[in-house]
Amino acid sequence: MAEPKKIIVITAGGPYPWIIINALAEWFEGVEVFLEQPESKAVFLKRRARKVGWWQTLGQFFTMTVSRFGKRFARRREVEILAAHRLTTTPSPGVPVTPVSSANGRDCLDLIASRSPDVVFLASCRMLTRTTLAAIHCPVINYHSGINPKYRGLAGGWWARANGDDENYGTTVHLVDSGVDTGDILYQAFLKPDPRDSLLTDAMIMAAGSRDTAVQAVSDALDGRLEPRKSDLPSVQRFHPPIWTYLWTGLTRGIW
Repeated sequence: MAEPKKIIVITAGGPYPWIIINALAEWFEGVEVFLEQPESKAVFLKRRARKVGWWQTLGQFFTMTVSRFGKRFARRREVEILAAHRLTTTPSPGVPVTPVSSANGRDCLDLIASRSPDVVFLASCRMLTRTTLAAIHCPVINYHSGINPKYRGLAGGWWARANGDDENYGTTVHLVDSGVDTGDILYQAFLKPDPRDSLLTDAMIMAAGSRDTAVQAVSDALDGRLEPRKSDLPSVQRFHPPIWTYLWTGLTRGIW
C-alpha cells in the first residue's frame, strides 16, 4: 500500500487558517502543520513604516488594536458562522503540529527538507523570501483572503465592501512567488458579502465559503495538473485601513 502524499501547511494559526487546514485534513491523509511563532510588534511596525510611512503605519496599528479588543463583540457572529457551516477553529485530532521560528527560519527549512513534501501550502504566515522559495522543491501554494490581484495583501474583504466592489468579494488560491500575493492564480471563490460581517469576521466567512478551492488546488498539485492563470484586474496591495478611514467608513456607511 502506497504511503499518503505529504502536505506541509505553514501557518501562524488563527481561526480562519484552521478552517482551511481542517478541510485539507478531511480530504488528505498526509497533512502536517508547521506553526510559526509570533513576530515582534516592533519588527512588524518598522517594516510597515518603510513601505507606507509612520503616519499610515500608526493609523493601521490603531485599527488592528481596535479589532483585537473588538473581537468580543464579533463573537456572536463567529458562533453563527461556525454553526451554519459545521466548522471548528482548532486543530483536527491526528494532525501533527510542529512549532517553527518562522516560515523562513533555518529550522523550518530543515524540516521541509527532511519531510520531502509533495506540496507546501501557506495559510496566514510570513511572506517567503527568495532564498526560502529556492530551497523548496515542490509546488508552493497560498490561500489568500481576497480577490487577487485587486485585493492583494490584507483585509481584502473589507476593502472590497468599502469600495462598493461586492462582485470582487472573495478568496484566491495561487502559486507563491517573491511578491505579495502576486503569483499566478489557481482558483478563486467569488462570494456574496453579508451585511452582518465586518473586518473582524470577513476572513472567517470567506474561509467557510471557499474551503473547496484549497482542497482542489492541493489535489491538482498532487496529481501534477496545476493550471495557473493570470488576471486582468488591476493590481493593488492593501493594508489594514488606518483608524480614521475605518471609523469614517463605519459611521457613514455602516461598513465595519
